[in-house]
Amino acid sequence: MAVQQSPITVRDATTPPPAKRQFVRFAFHRVRPEWRRLDREQRAEHREEARALIARTAAIEGAVLRTYSLAGTRGDADFMIWLVSEDLDHLHTFAAKLNATQLGAYLETPYHYFAMTKRSTYVDRHEHPGSEGKSSRMVIVPGNRKYLFVYPFVKTRAWYRLPQEERQRQMGEHIAMGHRYPTVKINTTYSFGLDDQEFVVAFETDHVADFLDLVQEMRESEASTHTVRDTPSFTCIRCEPEAMLAALG
Repeated sequence: MAVQQSPITVRDATTPPPAKRQFVRFAFHRVRPEWRRLDREQRAEHREEARALIARTAAIEGAVLRTYSLAGTRGDADFMIWLVSEDLDHLHTFAAKLNATQLGAYLETPYHYFAMTKRSTYVDRHEHPGSEGKSSRMVIVPGNRKYLFVYPFVKTRAWYRLPQEERQRQMGEHIAMGHRYPTVKINTTYSFGLDDQEFVVAFETDHVADFLDLVQEMRESEASTHTVRDTPSFTCIRCEPEAMLAALG
C-alpha cells in the first residue's frame, strides 16, 4: 500500500519566517513587613542579589524584562516584573531563582498573570500609523513610556456566539475610540485555557490622564457591554531594577 506523503511547503528565500509567539508573565510581588525590620546591611545584600538575577535574565537573548514599582499607586503590591520570551523555560527558571534568593523568602505574589501573544482577529485594519511593534502583535516591543496599566479581562460567552461580522463591527467602534488617544499604546495577550482570565491587556503611556479618559470613554462602547471582568487594575511606574528595589525600603 502506498504511503501518503505530506505536502512540502517551499518558502521564498526573500520572505521572512513567521514571527514566533511569545510567553508573557506579569508577576506582582509584595514584601512582607518583617523584611523591613532587618538591618540595613541585610536588606542591601538582598536587593543586590535580586538585582543581579534580574540583570542576568534581561541579558538572555530573546527575553524582554521590564521592572515597575507600584509604591504609591497600589496598596497590596510593591513591584511588578514583566517578562516576555519565546521560551517558557525562561519564565520558569527566573521565577524559581527569584524564589531561591534571600529576598524571595520574604516575598508574596498576590497577583500573577500568564499569557501568550496571538494574531488579533480585529485589529489588522485598525493600527495606529507609526505604532511600535504593529506588524501582527505576535511580538511584544515595549516602548519607553513611564507608566504601564495592566488588567486581566474576561468577556461573556454570548460574545463568542455572535457572528464574526457583528463582533468586528462592535470592535471597530471600540478600536476607533482608542485611536483618539495616540499617546496610549496597547499590548494585548491571550490566556484562553492557560490562566483564569481570557486576555491580559497592558497599556503604555507617559500621560496618566489620557489613559483615564480613554477607559472612561470606552465604557460607552457597545463591545464593553460584553465584559464580565476587567479588574483588578494596576498602575505601574517604570523604573530600573535598582530604583524598584530601593522603593521597598
